[in-house]
Amino acid sequence: MNTPLAERVRPTGLDSFFGQHHLLGKGKPIRLMIETDSLSSFILWGPPGTGKTTIAKLIALNTKSDFFQINAVSSGVKEIREIIASATKNRQFHKKTILFIDEIHRFNKAQQDALLSAVESGLLTLIGATTENPSFEVISALRSRMRIFTLNELEKEDLENIIDSALHKDEILSSFPINIIDKDFLLYLSGGDARTMLNILEAAVLQEKGKEKIALTKEVFENVVQQKNILYDKDGEEHFNLISAFIKSIRGSDPDAALYWMARMLAGGEDPLFIARRMIVLASEDIGNASPNALLLAEACFSAVSKIGMPEARIILAQGVTYLASSAKSNASYVAIEKALHDVELKPFYKVPLHLRNAPTALMKKLGYGKAYKYAHEFKNHFVEENYFPEEMKGTQYYFPKEIGQEKKIFEWLKFLWKDKKKY
Repeated sequence: MNTPLAERVRPTGLDSFFGQHHLLGKGKPIRLMIETDSLSSFILWGPPGTGKTTIAKLIALNTKSDFFQINAVSSGVKEIREIIASATKNRQFHKKTILFIDEIHRFNKAQQDALLSAVESGLLTLIGATTENPSFEVISALRSRMRIFTLNELEKEDLENIIDSALHKDEILSSFPINIIDKDFLLYLSGGDARTMLNILEAAVLQEKGKEKIALTKEVFENVVQQKNILYDKDGEEHFNLISAFIKSIRGSDPDAALYWMARMLAGGEDPLFIARRMIVLASEDIGNASPNALLLAEACFSAVSKIGMPEARIILAQGVTYLASSAKSNASYVAIEKALHDVELKPFYKVPLHLRNAPTALMKKLGYGKAYKYAHEFKNHFVEENYFPEEMKGTQYYFPKEIGQEKKIFEWLKFLWKDKKKY
């Protein structure tokens, strides 16, 4: 039983894959590409254990193309060139070539550059898998030639289906007399990572084997996790626990706690650029217009850390963290864009009102484009009361600035301009 459970129960068909319905459901993009064997280059971006490698293996099982798989941690330019050479030979026989690169974010710029020509010319189809934001980790020239598919965290139902499938279909697991299993606690321990969940499940069963009836209780799972130290892997749940505590400490304006959690991550070997990226997001999400300079400092921090590197980067990170934690906080911009996106998703795409349309041609002007538009700079305070929404959404409001920090000035100014027309 050397093969791990996660590998033994890995789906071999589309209908046995649980989760990612937006990509693999009937009529969805990746499913269609697999079914028609007409793949284009794309990146799979999502948390660990959500199905990236499984999707790649499903493609390998169902394609008539020559399929190569490498891991960016253990492969380099030499391997890429060898695969490109094979792809060149394949083209002579009208055979397609697919290259799957796991952890593509681990490739440096030179390694990614080596792929550009082959991808652009269609010599090979590139599929990359990453847990990191491709906007930061994949060079723009390569990214622009690939579609990006985001994998969601697996739902509770998906994870439970994976457990049930493993218990009933795996020859080894199904041979044990398992009569009780605390699924909720197992899901909690896994943090939504199906691979981690199956590792814990298998370890728990093996620990209890030999008993007349196996009860996989909370106590059993806790004991297994403690013994195997599964949750304290840099890429496992503890990684996410620490970054969560770090973010929440900054959001809660506690610079001391934020420094402690950051020190824990750095001591554990965390990539300082990962921390700096999270700080950029936090600067907008949790500080926003209450202290607009926070975003500038966070971006400068990221730039400096990327140039300096460790161990000196810790000093730059510390300055950024203490500034962000000590800044006035507002999530008004974050809440506003979420509400706007919600409306875009659920409501029809209303037409742009005529007075807001651009009129670069005489015909457009004749059709009323731009007619009656009021140029704000021609009015007092460079403002004129006007409806800038589609008529069907008139009066909608997303942004409610907080009366704190510099955002208080925004609040007062907008309230002065809009009087009782908006709820400031």
